[in-house]
Amino acid sequence: MSIAEPLWPRLVADIGGTNARFALETAPLVLSDVSVLACNDFATITDAIRHFLQQVGQIKVSHAAIAIANPIVGDWVQMTNHHWSFSIETTRQALQLETLILLNDFTAQALSVPHLPKDELVKIGGRSPIEQMPIAVIGPGTGLGVSGLIPHAHGYTPLAGEGGHVSFSPFDDTEATIWAYAKAKFGHVSAERFLSGAGLSLIYEALAEREGIKREKLSAQDISSRALTGQHPLCRLSLDIFSAMLGTIASNLALTLGARGGVYLCGGIIPRFIEYFKQSPFRDRFENKGRFDAYLAAIPVYVVLSPCPGLLGAAVALQQTLEA
Repeated sequence: MSIAEPLWPRLVADIGGTNARFALETAPLVLSDVSVLACNDFATITDAIRHFLQQVGQIKVSHAAIAIANPIVGDWVQMTNHHWSFSIETTRQALQLETLILLNDFTAQALSVPHLPKDELVKIGGRSPIEQMPIAVIGPGTGLGVSGLIPHAHGYTPLAGEGGHVSFSPFDDTEATIWAYAKAKFGHVSAERFLSGAGLSLIYEALAEREGIKREKLSAQDISSRALTGQHPLCRLSLDIFSAMLGTIASNLALTLGARGGVYLCGGIIPRFIEYFKQSPFRDRFENKGRFDAYLAAIPVYVVLSPCPGLLGAAVALQQTLEA
């Protein structure tokens, strides 16, 4: 669609398995009225959008983009980590929108990367990024999101994939034990089984089983909080292994894409313990690839601290659609 005068404001959203973030885009990449709603508070995505628009005064919008934690393979969307399911076209009509696009949430995260302020990035090792080289984007949250940016003459093409569901491969005997515990429980063991909020709890369960310790039922936040006090060795070991596993998967992605433009860690988990993460086993494991140690040692990794990169990426995608 091509329009001479873009209509403002536009609606952008970033919907995960737990929370839905909404905002109005009032000018190019300028977001206002950012709101976070719990997905479980609404029966449908349409209900959540209408609630947000009511919050901001029933503002009329004609164009909207939604980043969602799900593959987009047609008109029908069935969320992987939540019960919402819907038709994109029916939703567009119900909300009386002229334009409604949906994209994978980590495709949106990737689109945001070139626009992120430097003060919202924390560098974890490596040298300077090389311009016009691929960029990798990965991050644990409710699930494990994976994407990337492939350069071309006028910018980057984002990748829409489901790399969080690749099969997990243990690095050492301890990870093999954890993998076996998860295999007995779930069958197929994906990277997301460990690299997510629920995954940190699963790592802790498996270690407690190995040590013959009566385990408490702990959330990811409980485990990370206790790990950082220095008074709960099993929680600390769980967090160390989680970080090391992320290093392995991130370096696999970097090698696959040739991501000499950098690796960006998104999602809500890592920023909660950023000071620990700087000294965690992540970087050592990231570079532990035998003959490609030096190749990976040069690649910079950045933790994204931006509060809403998915919203920014959705705005970029919407602009590209309207200019097409």
